[in-house]
Amino acid sequence: MSVRRLAAEQPEGFAFTPENLDWAKAEIKKYPEGRQASAVLSLLWRAQEQMGGWISEPALRAVADMLGMAYIRVYEIVTFYTMFNLAPVGRYYVQVCGTTPCMLRGAEDIKDACRKHIGPKDTVSKDGMFSWTEVECLGACVNAPMAQINKYYYEDLTPENVESILNRLRKGEHVEPGPQNGRKTSAPLSGPNTLTDASIYASDTSGPEFGCAGPALVDAEAKRPGASANVREAAVPKPPLKKSPLKKPRPR
Repeated sequence: MSVRRLAAEQPEGFAFTPENLDWAKAEIKKYPEGRQASAVLSLLWRAQEQMGGWISEPALRAVADMLGMAYIRVYEIVTFYTMFNLAPVGRYYVQVCGTTPCMLRGAEDIKDACRKHIGPKDTVSKDGMFSWTEVECLGACVNAPMAQINKYYYEDLTPENVESILNRLRKGEHVEPGPQNGRKTSAPLSGPNTLTDASIYASDTSGPEFGCAGPALVDAEAKRPGASANVREAAVPKPPLKKSPLKKPRPR
């Protein structure tokens, strides 16, 4: 892992906004007395969001003071987890995946496009809108090459659609996350190639007509809205009765 250090230039101080301070106090209350340090990741992440995408040394110290932690312990956390940015980033922070699948599918061209339209890696563009860096696998290998911009994944990238995405974001337009080539989620680019025989659906009566499948199950139908994952429609079946151990015959 590369060495990660705090930025040389730091703001004079940091304080949570009243709304974020109330949120932080509520987050700390989730943990028992003496275990407040368990909230450190949550508070650091909220501090980073308030700072506009990076964590400053005053913010680090403020979180440490709230949780009764030594500064060095919080410093160890922010320098270990790459989810925390130690220097200012652009309004749109582009993280380009450079691991093997993306590299084989053109990640180098995507990085060149970022250099052309944003600037050098790990530097903020002159207008403050963009910065970019290279990261390890983001888990969307099927849709390589891809990049994460702020919280969203943009997949099936080319130098051309990267330029289009950046230009639209610069204008304040919404760019739909996900595949940028018309692909549906991670479906094959060539279309379906399995289970295409219509005869296997002949007895399906879930649709509007015989042999026509009904609509796919959507997330909202997987369970009742707002219900916990462990809530069951039917009662939990009782375990079978335990069999009594066999009695040994008495010796004669």
